[in-house]
Amino acid sequence: MNKTRFASIALCCLFVALGVLQTRSAQAAIKTQTVEYKQGDTTLEGFLAYDDSIQSKRPGIIVVPGWNGVDDSGKMRAQMLAQLGYVAFVADVYGKGIRPSTSKEAAQEAGKYSRNRPLYRARMQAALDVLRKSPLADSGKLAAIGYCFGGAGALELARSGADVAGVVTFHGDLSTPTPQDARNIKGRVLVLHGADDPAVPLKAVEALEKEMSDAKVDWQVVLYSGTVHSFTSPSAGNDNSRGSAYNERADKRSWIAMQDFFREIFTN
Repeated sequence: MNKTRFASIALCCLFVALGVLQTRSAQAAIKTQTVEYKQGDTTLEGFLAYDDSIQSKRPGIIVVPGWNGVDDSGKMRAQMLAQLGYVAFVADVYGKGIRPSTSKEAAQEAGKYSRNRPLYRARMQAALDVLRKSPLADSGKLAAIGYCFGGAGALELARSGADVAGVVTFHGDLSTPTPQDARNIKGRVLVLHGADDPAVPLKAVEALEKEMSDAKVDWQVVLYSGTVHSFTSPSAGNDNSRGSAYNERADKRSWIAMQDFFREIFTN
């Protein structure tokens, strides 16, 4: 066989191989679906995302959205987690059909749960139960992440004693009326926070650090310089003087920090 013919055959084989890989890639699309479930008498509607090319069970992540409830931002994060090989479930805290359209409405809804932490915990547990029962998820490898108001939800889930390997907050509400409940935390805690956040200032971060240390929780806090509240939300604009602003660098760094955290908690 001459060199020219051999090269042609090799090139054809390469194109065939690439075609197979492209076909597999196309088939391995991220699948999403709405999931209706209950907490008490309240009907909730969450959002599930996963990579259907993964045949085995994989770690599951609860995504607790900000005060707008189940929105495009939370769904996007769930799909990003699915691309990383996790099954992600966006928790519905407010209830089916309750989707605030203004900041005033969002503040009113979020306030109900900030003032009633047992109810917030119950909504979080309901979401965790959905994920734990999913045939896609490894029930022994579960975690939660939360944004802003949702950060409080992730922490309250941990404080309730839920069996999660870890929780992550992104510019989250760190306060709690029952700091002593930190002794119930079974997993690890990662706080990703803006160093200049006026909504949740360093005093609140220090209070959380004391709360966690007193309870002997394995915790980490990462502060991002020049960063205020809502740093993962492009819709927040880029004016730090307003107290909330998107910060692309902090957004990317915090996402990487979360991935490192998950590799640690799901490996050990």
